Amino acid sequence: MLAAQAPDLHQALERARDEGLPHVILDGTIIPADRCKEPAISVKGEVIDVWYSGKAHCHGGNIQAVTAPGGFPLWVSDAEPGSVHDLTAARVHALPALYRAAAAGLPALADLGYDGAGIGVHIPVKQPAGGRDLDINTRTRNAIQRPLRCQGERGFALLTGRWRTL
Repeated sequence: MLAAQAPDLHQALERARDEGLPHVILDGTIIPADRCKEPAISVKGEVIDVWYSGKAHCHGGNIQAVTAPGGFPLWVSDAEPGSVHDLTAARVHALPALYRAAAAGLPALADLGYDGAGIGVHIPVKQPAGGRDLDINTRTRNAIQRPLRCQGERGFALLTGRWRTL
């Protein structure tokens, strides 16, 4: 009943833009579940359990969330199987709306799990190969973005801890 009344992502982003938010935060997590095994074939041709997340070492669903800069959840996606990568789940549920919002002046911050997400989704720059250091401007950009982006984790803490909705 609550899900039927919740705004969709386009509405949530439109409201965020109207409220003057400087950015939103995209993040994903695995919500543990006690699902039965469901075999599937991986991209490597191996038989895997589609609901098992190797990253989280448990069965569960991958959900994506968009939060306000302070960490308040604005929108939560439907669950994808736990074996689905964050970027893949975001491509299905969030990125089309985030591209539109970014074009209207509302960018999204995300972690390195969203590398390759596209225009308007800002991620930190990876350390170059071979032990080279990032230039000072890039290190500064990463250092500024880190505390802004970490508020997305607060959104999941609210959803799982305080409100126990997931």
